Amino acid sequence: MTPKSEDLTVRFANEVEGAELTEHVMLEIATHVCAEIFEREELTPAEVSITVVDDEAMRELNGRYRGIDASTDVLSFALLEAEEEPQGAEDDPVQILGDIVISWPTLRFQAAEYGHSVEREFAFLIAHGFYHLLGYDHQTAEAEHDMMLLQETVLSDLGYLR
Repeated sequence: MTPKSEDLTVRFANEVEGAELTEHVMLEIATHVCAEIFEREELTPAEVSITVVDDEAMRELNGRYRGIDASTDVLSFALLEAEEEPQGAEDDPVQILGDIVISWPTLRFQAAEYGHSVEREFAFLIAHGFYHLLGYDHQTAEAEHDMMLLQETVLSDLGYLR
């Protein structure tokens, strides 16, 4: 089920030239995946921002926020801690979940390495990042298993197969 447009806002920016997918297709995939998770998690009206960057920008973000001098595939910057209740301005009931940043070059590499399409890898990284914004993690084997199962179920149900 797709949420009403006013229930979920996906803000999208592509900062990479020459990507195999158009910005329109990226936004379509991102909205499709986020909307599915939004419904499954029964969220209240929410907003998420997604940005596609190159490896240099991702390396800089990873260094600044995680102390790791290397690029990575996806970073999530949640505005809420997992145990916090959603907070919105009293006059604005929309919960700002946070930001997802994806490295397009790393995405392309991983899609080739795993033998699936860039569309599937993009959908996977969106799902992964979105679940992180909701407080899911993979710090333990059990938590990783649970998160991977959620992601793969969503992707499979939406037709983003390996």
